[in-house]
Amino acid sequence: MSATPTTRPVVTEREARQVAEAAREQHWRKPSFAKELFLGRFRLDLIHPHPLPADEDVRRGEEFLTRLRAFCETEIDSARIEREARIPDETINGLKELGALGMKIDPEYGGLGLTQVYYNKALALAGSASPAVGALLSAHQSIGVPQPLKMFGTPEQKERFLPRCARTDISAFLLTEPDVGSDPARLATTAVPDGDDYVLDGVKLWTTNGVVAGLLVVMARVPQTEGHKGGITAFVVEASSPGITVENRNAFMGLRGLENGVTRFQGVRVPAANRIGPEGAGLKIALTTLNTGRLSLPAMCAGAGKWCLKIAREWAGVREQWGKPVALHEAVGSKIAFIAATTFALEAVLDLSSQMADEDRNDIRIEAALAKLYGSEMAWLMADELVQIRGGRGFETAESLKARGERAVPAEQILRDLRINRIFEGSTEIMHLLIAREAVDAHLSVAGDLIDPDKSLQDKARAGAQAGVFYAKWLPRLIAGPGQLPRSYAEFRHGGADLSPHLRYIERTARKLARSTFYAMSRWQGRMETKQGFLGRIVDIGAELFAMSAACVRAELLRSRGENGREAYQLADAFCHQARLRVDALFTRLWSNTDALDRKLVKGVLSGTYAWLEEGVVDPSDDGPWIADTHTPATPRPDVRRTVPE
Repeated sequence: MSATPTTRPVVTEREARQVAEAAREQHWRKPSFAKELFLGRFRLDLIHPHPLPADEDVRRGEEFLTRLRAFCETEIDSARIEREARIPDETINGLKELGALGMKIDPEYGGLGLTQVYYNKALALAGSASPAVGALLSAHQSIGVPQPLKMFGTPEQKERFLPRCARTDISAFLLTEPDVGSDPARLATTAVPDGDDYVLDGVKLWTTNGVVAGLLVVMARVPQTEGHKGGITAFVVEASSPGITVENRNAFMGLRGLENGVTRFQGVRVPAANRIGPEGAGLKIALTTLNTGRLSLPAMCAGAGKWCLKIAREWAGVREQWGKPVALHEAVGSKIAFIAATTFALEAVLDLSSQMADEDRNDIRIEAALAKLYGSEMAWLMADELVQIRGGRGFETAESLKARGERAVPAEQILRDLRINRIFEGSTEIMHLLIAREAVDAHLSVAGDLIDPDKSLQDKARAGAQAGVFYAKWLPRLIAGPGQLPRSYAEFRHGGADLSPHLRYIERTARKLARSTFYAMSRWQGRMETKQGFLGRIVDIGAELFAMSAACVRAELLRSRGENGREAYQLADAFCHQARLRVDALFTRLWSNTDALDRKLVKGVLSGTYAWLEEGVVDPSDDGPWIADTHTPATPRPDVRRTVPE
């Protein structure tokens, strides 16, 4: 069946922002530690004492981790996956038999019903054996069919699809298009109502798991017509439906075993019963799903940090230069210290955020986003430092090392594999903007109309009165706090181990961060949203403070339970000292930076002013469009969808 080419919507910058704003959760029904932190309020009571899982959850979780570890050690051949650029059928089937596809699915639907904490521990374990396996499990459960159905599906939909997801069918999430990334307002895939069905037409790009999936979550635009509200809508689609073609299996610099493709829909009929939620709710469903779904990436980043630390410790203790192990040379030792301290902090952020998600006492949308942002950035840095510590062997492939008789350490592979995490599920740049929007929500709620050009004078006057009341109470509280009292947070002081200075620093710095944000909003007002460099640094400061808080709280938890408490305090102390240096540098760069100069320079680059600088090289790129034209009817292409035989 030949489909009519879809027409891409023409969307202005303001309209795109309105679509994104309408999709976000508008209200805060529960407290948020990170939100309070950005407002200058260090609510340690929201995370300390550290929340803990129930004993039964621990028992079931540890039991599964034991089985998963045995499988990872005996049944996952990471070198083979890297060499063949695919996960073997028997490995996928083994994961199914193990129940790994249903880790987050309730037992009543055939799943394991693991908590977020143990789901993330499982992903860290599987991802350490093979990042491609970790990505397959994560994409299936964190953003694929199970999570949106768990949160928004009808009882009938759960009964139909969740048992399949738990045991047999891999799922995929399809939102991105060749010309649509973080701007879903321009989504071109359509779902046209036709009787009791919708008819899907369009092309989806970078469909992780899409090559092997049996079930798809597809975001498509429903036209607004009589009886149909329309808007971006979510559907569960059978991957074997007539009219679906996987046109390409994409290949990447890392995650070579990733089953990621290009999927075309041509007149695909989807029953209305497969629609998730009402029409127009697709983006809200996607964003809400990601609130906890984003924790899967920092889980694998924390696992990567643990592996980097292990290799750095073992190698740097054996390799000698100038009469002593390279670890004892300060230039190398500082890198190992960074890896160790940062790994401790990443695990602290992950476990704290995951346990808060399980308890459902707090709104963790900012915490999860910060965990994803911070984890992906810091894991990349740790892997880069590991390659540097390994020297030439870090640049050499594991296969080459093995061929000449040395341990096959895939350091260069983990660097390649981790790179995508700074782009997956919201790039670092988009995460900065998303978190910044949530961080200033309280300000926009009371004073947003003052800077909105579309609001009337009456609306602005009313907003001005509201803002006056809010800031009269809020601003004085930013002047002084417990961070200025030398005996504050004494419960984090035990003999020679003392983390209380770091907690006082966090409290003082949170107030400074809030004052800086308020000053910037007063200075730039409606132009604040264009100051992406400033907003990014504000968010990065908040991320460091959150990580410091999590590290201190985790260290105290381990001390109180007699689990390497002394060593945990040392790691937390080292991390906090390192983080404080980064925070101080970020504060300096808030106001002393090259943002204005960079904006001027980039205009010159785009206009060709500096094109002469590109002379003297050849471009090995092939000819072709920068973005594939998917608006024309498809040319016949083979379907490369892969069916995994059981």
